[in-house]
Amino acid sequence: MTQVIDYAAEMARLEGENQRLQLAVQELSILNEIAVTISSTFDLKRIIEQIVHKCIKHLKVDQGAVMVLQKDDENAPFQTMVREVDSEISQLPFRLDMQLTGWMLKYRKPLRVNDFSKDERFQGTDSESFPIQSLLSVPLMAKGRMIGVVTVFNKRNQGGFTDDDQRLLSIIAAQSAQVIENARLYLKEQALVRMQKQMHLANEIQIRLLPKEFPQIAGYEIFGISQPAQEVGGDYFDFIPRDDGTLAFALGDVTGKGIPAAILMANLQAIIRTEALMDLPPSEVVRRGNFLLHRNTDSDKFVTMFYGCLRPGSHELCYCNAGHDHPMLIRRDGTLMRLGTGGTVLGFVSPFPFEQTTLVLAPGDLLVIYSDGLTEAMNPLEEEFGEERLAAFFVERRHLPLDQLQHELYSRIEEYAGGLPQADDMTLVMLRRQPEPIGQA
Repeated sequence: MTQVIDYAAEMARLEGENQRLQLAVQELSILNEIAVTISSTFDLKRIIEQIVHKCIKHLKVDQGAVMVLQKDDENAPFQTMVREVDSEISQLPFRLDMQLTGWMLKYRKPLRVNDFSKDERFQGTDSESFPIQSLLSVPLMAKGRMIGVVTVFNKRNQGGFTDDDQRLLSIIAAQSAQVIENARLYLKEQALVRMQKQMHLANEIQIRLLPKEFPQIAGYEIFGISQPAQEVGGDYFDFIPRDDGTLAFALGDVTGKGIPAAILMANLQAIIRTEALMDLPPSEVVRRGNFLLHRNTDSDKFVTMFYGCLRPGSHELCYCNAGHDHPMLIRRDGTLMRLGTGGTVLGFVSPFPFEQTTLVLAPGDLLVIYSDGLTEAMNPLEEEFGEERLAAFFVERRHLPLDQLQHELYSRIEEYAGGLPQADDMTLVMLRRQPEPIGQA
């Protein structure tokens, strides 16, 4: 009798072991099927759809959903994707969606509900538009971070979800989370490559628009440079010699970065060059430029610009400042003037009554026009280089050759930044009337 009992117990043990082995084989087969399907693409939407489809198929449920964090921030909203079977419902009720994700973010463990109507955690959920009898939900974890949730609804048998169901969904979730994370990293890398190509193109546009050489005018030194940041902005400067011997020049700063800023900068240069060659006064050149930009660009795009015209014969400088940082006119004796006459930024409002001012450059006078990339350069303490440091630098070194001035200034700013990367374009235009020889003053 004892032998019979022992034999029956052994047979029961072997039967249980056989069932566990069969279940393990089945799970491995399912995982292999999922791996083959979702590992063949980096299309995140398709990956999620396939995960939901396989969960519905192998867990024998009516509905499935994968909710994925839209960003790495766990406080960011979820993107919900649902694959339905024998149902016209294509979206979870908003309240249920938020309740499920909120619970998962708090507890980060599987959730099994086999009698949904009696579960107090989900009271008040709109279950008429989305009838739910049972649900099983598991977090998607990648490198210790929760990146989403996979949930299945309404087990088709009457017994509800089992421990085996929970284990299978947990295994699927673990595999799927890594594939989803890999796909997201791939998409980020591709986006970065595209952005780098765009930035390279924008940089090429910017370089092509800048003057290749400086005008040669007797009695004057002229210099200009634009040092682009890693992220291309919209600074530009230009020299426009005119048939009557005068020299028009401009320095502008376009809002935004990348391709849009580069295109707007190219449009601005074309507009200013065209208007400048028509022998118009600075205020009229700026007024027309403002009209065209306002008419042809979005309301959130605008340009600050300083535009001037030099008459070398009389040494008269006539200018109009359209919302730009006020250039410095440093007299030979170190006296500093700010040139602010003009009006608002270009492209913001039109028509606008721009004004202009004319002054005379004396021997040794230095005109310095610059973009805010110089003054807004930050040090590690997040302190700006500032207008005062810039003015003091030029007043102290006003007699130096212009190329040496630029080199020393940019070195000073780089030293001030303490190794921080350049955050914005640094553009500088300088014009100096040469001092008269001793004995002719």
